[in-house]
Amino acid sequence: MLLHEILVAAAREVPDRTALIVPGHPFRTRPAAAVADPSSGPADPSTTSWTFAELAARSRALAATVAERTSPGARVGILAHNRAEYVAAYYGVPWAGRVLVPLNPRLHPREWADQLARSGAELLLGDTDLLGALAWPGGPSLELGAAVTAEHTDAGWSADDPWSGTTFDPAADESALTWLLFTSGTTGRPKGVRLTHRSLTAAMRASLACRPVDPDTVVLTPFPLAHVAGYQVLAHHLARRPVVVLRRYLPSELAAVAREYEVTSLSLAPTMIDALLDHVREGDGLRERIRSISYGASPITPELIRRVDGLLGCGLGQGYGMTELSGNAVFLTAADHRNAATDRPHLYSAAGRPGPGVEIRIVDDAGRPLPVGAAGEIAVRSEQVADGYWQVDTGEFATGWFRTGDLGRLDAEGYLYVLDRKKDVIITGGENVSAREVEAVLREHPGVREVAVVGEPDTRWGERVVAVVVPTAGHTLDPDELVTLCRAHLAGFKVPRRVVFTDALPVTGTGKVSKPALRERVVESSRADSGDARTRS
Repeated sequence: MLLHEILVAAAREVPDRTALIVPGHPFRTRPAAAVADPSSGPADPSTTSWTFAELAARSRALAATVAERTSPGARVGILAHNRAEYVAAYYGVPWAGRVLVPLNPRLHPREWADQLARSGAELLLGDTDLLGALAWPGGPSLELGAAVTAEHTDAGWSADDPWSGTTFDPAADESALTWLLFTSGTTGRPKGVRLTHRSLTAAMRASLACRPVDPDTVVLTPFPLAHVAGYQVLAHHLARRPVVVLRRYLPSELAAVAREYEVTSLSLAPTMIDALLDHVREGDGLRERIRSISYGASPITPELIRRVDGLLGCGLGQGYGMTELSGNAVFLTAADHRNAATDRPHLYSAAGRPGPGVEIRIVDDAGRPLPVGAAGEIAVRSEQVADGYWQVDTGEFATGWFRTGDLGRLDAEGYLYVLDRKKDVIITGGENVSAREVEAVLREHPGVREVAVVGEPDTRWGERVVAVVVPTAGHTLDPDELVTLCRAHLAGFKVPRRVVFTDALPVTGTGKVSKPALRERVVESSRADSGDARTRS
């Protein structure tokens, strides 16, 4: 299936059904200090609501505009905040036989320019404020709204003849590239990932099979559309259901948005869930309305699961995936969460089981399969695996089994347990320390709201373990108390040698902790510190 065929079929079957809602925040304006920072988002946007027929017409209009300005197979950059036209670009650019290159609006203009240059983009679509912050000598730019509302929209939408008014030949090969997505760079320089029609539609089908969509489902997502999490928008369109896309995440307003647009399901990172629960109030309707929350991007703590159950009482579903897998490939379902809450608590530590069409195995450094229960690198084989990296061959895709760089193990029932990022393993005195294992112990302390563990250079041991902790509001933490907790559960070499307190962890646009930024912060705090564990950044 080609991406635009999802839209063509939906526009024929349910043309007047709402496909997309992007709420505005008319009673909020950006503070004056934020005006100089385009990444903070547009001020006072109005609400946009499109039916499937309207979204199809606008996507086709954008396809025609792009086709006129670029050559077949060209890369087309997009630099924009979350907005309805962004979703039109999801469909429209591949519809024209071109490749969409989403740029994260939170990056520095130098990073945008680098990714545009590396992709060889011929055209850049974007928001006026962001385009103004970027001096791009590589090609022409076009305001995204103008591209979508070009004269081609006047042709309207015809369910009998969906190609009327077009001046281009649509792509016709499922193996053709659709999106060139740069990774978040949590472990190094972002790499361009080659996603195809086939890989994205395979990811959608896996998600819909493991997270069934009800006939009245309305899902809300605040994730940046520049991230692979945007495939969820297309998956719900494949199920012919509306999607509410937030321009930016304001947990204090989510209850009102959920009421107004009859939202039944949320897609959030654990940090977003935590922030939302701080704003849940008796009588706000969230407990009665929200039936499920899907989460990913980072692990969830048992305490947060208990808070969700107590305040919202809704089902939870976890997804494990990455850009190279076109989305989520492994799922811990609502039933798994219910089982974990009763007699199988070990499932809380699991990422889940592979979705349909996904094979998982654990391999050693040479790529050889390891037995059940053994720890090693997670490898995936599936149609949803990307076509490789853009202009880079690092070997991860060479055998047909994509090597994820994550360490994990499989149990006898086929549940996957993600132990750590391979690059996040701390080597101290010749011993390997899983940052995730140390973090899991520290999260059990009620005074720890968030925690991330990294290694910092040490002349004697190579690296030493450092825990960076965000305390729970109202708690005064003693580093020695946390160290004692770790000593009670971990081998001595895994115990943090330093505890750094901070008000917030550095995160990417999707809620993942940015380990490179965190390591820089730890090194800076070390320079200012004599070595005593009582450090606050």
